[in-house]
Amino acid sequence: MPTFFEKDQPLGTVFFHLIIKTYFGIFYNRIYNYIKDMVNSIYLKEYKKVVERLKKAREDSGLKQVGVAEKLGKPQSYISKIEQGERRIDIAELKLIAQIYKKDINYFISK
Repeated sequence: MPTFFEKDQPLGTVFFHLIIKTYFGIFYNRIYNYIKDMVNSIYLKEYKKVVERLKKAREDSGLKQVGVAEKLGKPQSYISKIEQGERRIDIAELKLIAQIYKKDINYFISK
């Protein structure tokens, strides 16, 4: 028997707990995936534009990811993940990066 059941539990109780845990596990996963997909679909296009502008601004400023990361005190992978859309950037980070690229913050967020 799995470790989450106590010894000498009636077989009916074991199956009941197994069914409940399985049902709610599936239910939880469905809700989680639905919400995750919904959030991603809402922000994907807008955020993708921000990421594209971040990369373009870095390239236009003649900087490499390593150079930007050093100025921020972060590893190069930090900038790489932002530019690949794997890591979201908050407004404070965007402000610092805008200063490094010598761009107004509105350049990144305007339509």
